[in-house]
Amino acid sequence: KQWYQRRVAITAGRSVLNQSLIASGEKEKLLDLLKVKLIECGWRNEMKQLCREAIRSKNKSNINVEELIEELTPKARASVPDEVKKEKSTDCDSALIPLL
Repeated sequence: KQWYQRRVAITAGRSVLNQSLIASGEKEKLLDLLKVKLIECGWRNEMKQLCREAIRSKNKSNINVEELIEELTPKARASVPDEVKKEKSTDCDSALIPLL
């Protein structure tokens, strides 16, 4: 029971922080900065290539966007460079501090 209550409190806290980031416009700024970094490091082009390869490997008439997303999401998340993850984590911390 205690674990469940803690989980509910964490989820509620995340929701409040997310809403605050949206209201302040910081979430949009963070997402824009992330997009730029992923393009600069070549990650976006890598993902385009992975999509092309996945589509070629399947019957083109049977390709489904949901299946493609399900297949590639773990690879995409794992391939984000550590440097980008660290930088964006710092950016998120900086954006959240004024909201706390």
